[in-house]
Amino acid sequence: MNQAKIAMIGLGVMGKSMVLNLLDRGFNVAGYDINLDNRNRANQEAKSLAKLHGKGLFVTLGSLTQLLASLETPRIIALSVPAGEVVDSVIEELIEAGLEAQDIVIDTGNSLWTDSERRERQYQGKLRFFSTAVSGGEVGARIGPSLMASGDESAWQYVKPFWLAIAAKVDSQGMPVGQFEQGEPCAAYLGPAGAGHYVKMVHNGIEYADMQLICEAYHFMSEVLQLTPVQIGQVFSRWNQGALNSYLMEISAEILQASDPVSGKPFVDVVLDKAEQKGTGLWSSVNALQMGVPAPTIAQAVFARAQSGQKAMRLRAARAFKQQRNHADNIDLETALSNLHDTLFCAKLTVYAQGFDLMKTTSDTEGWALDFANIAKIWRAGCIIRANFLQDITQAYEANPELENLLLAERFIEQIELKSSGWRASTVQAVLHGVPMPAVTSTLSYFDSLCCEVLPANLLQAQRDYFGAHSYSRVDDIEQHRYHLTWSDEKIIQVRV
Repeated sequence: MNQAKIAMIGLGVMGKSMVLNLLDRGFNVAGYDINLDNRNRANQEAKSLAKLHGKGLFVTLGSLTQLLASLETPRIIALSVPAGEVVDSVIEELIEAGLEAQDIVIDTGNSLWTDSERRERQYQGKLRFFSTAVSGGEVGARIGPSLMASGDESAWQYVKPFWLAIAAKVDSQGMPVGQFEQGEPCAAYLGPAGAGHYVKMVHNGIEYADMQLICEAYHFMSEVLQLTPVQIGQVFSRWNQGALNSYLMEISAEILQASDPVSGKPFVDVVLDKAEQKGTGLWSSVNALQMGVPAPTIAQAVFARAQSGQKAMRLRAARAFKQQRNHADNIDLETALSNLHDTLFCAKLTVYAQGFDLMKTTSDTEGWALDFANIAKIWRAGCIIRANFLQDITQAYEANPELENLLLAERFIEQIELKSSGWRASTVQAVLHGVPMPAVTSTLSYFDSLCCEVLPANLLQAQRDYFGAHSYSRVDDIEQHRYHLTWSDEKIIQVRV
């Protein structure tokens, strides 16, 4: 074939899917994988694709030297390999194989954003390091992912045609369109090295929280309202037609209405209630703590997965305390479901507010100048957290790029005021009936704290000054003036520090 336009190293699930997507768009692609089975599988699927429409051509090579020789210059090489040391190992092998300073290496894995920053410094002058976080899983990679690119800005001009072509698309209303339909691509250059993977990390933190919120709504309907999985799935299906429309709501409805092919029971009832995690939610929570940004719901979602893993302990505690859960015999079902719908809307919006606040703080610290309207745009399709109201979030940031907190956008203030009574009612019912809703309750506490003119932090800071002489500011003086109170049996003395 003619020289390849782009190469993919790593032909596993994600790498192979992106290759097939590139072929769909007519690009010639070269591939390499240390695993022969992965190479053969990619070759076979590429051949089957060629028989269907005969667009782009694909070839796998037996060495990195051959791979480099097959590419046009500057060479563009995407890596779809496990995050961490493997990325550095492959880059070093490429350098040894003849990679040159103008060549572009793109990390498309789930790398920690600080690793991307370090790699740009480390490989400067040896290659142009670039990163692109990919969201959407296997299906998204195959038919249209959300792509968060960052790194060497000159490299973006070469990478851009590929990513805009394969990305998911939305129409003028922000709604996803089919793979081969025209629309606005969900791919963007976000800034210097690290920015793309950072935004993806926060995306995943929001994803953790959104999943947990949906699971808590399911738990409430099951335990308090005594609905079956199929009934709950049907409710989710209805909700997915309106303001709560999202990919996660859609798949939750499908899961809950499915039967186990082995036992015939509701599928969800045969799945062990121990949730695993890969780490990006944890990274988001740790980063929020490091930056001093309140993101309690993302952290609670991580904690919820951790507590689900304590199955044996939970069984012992359930037997020890014999907690009685009172079913909602006297609760009107439609009212309860309406309240729960509003709860999910408000809680979901609050999670986005936490995530965007975290991105804003880090962007200011790192000097990235992130475009939040653009980020909301590329999350409207392709990614796991795609949802209808990302269009509203996009418009909120377009109207006010300096928006201090998403919940303060005019378009959301009225909606929260209308729906907050349902938010509170569902939370109260959950507490009264002993059904844990840690993510929901944390969103409400976050919202109430945000709206509280005076928090009890005055007492907390007084405590810190009392036992540790950490000093305090006064409400009747400028904040920069600091004081310390000395305590004795005779009198209390304030001193300026």
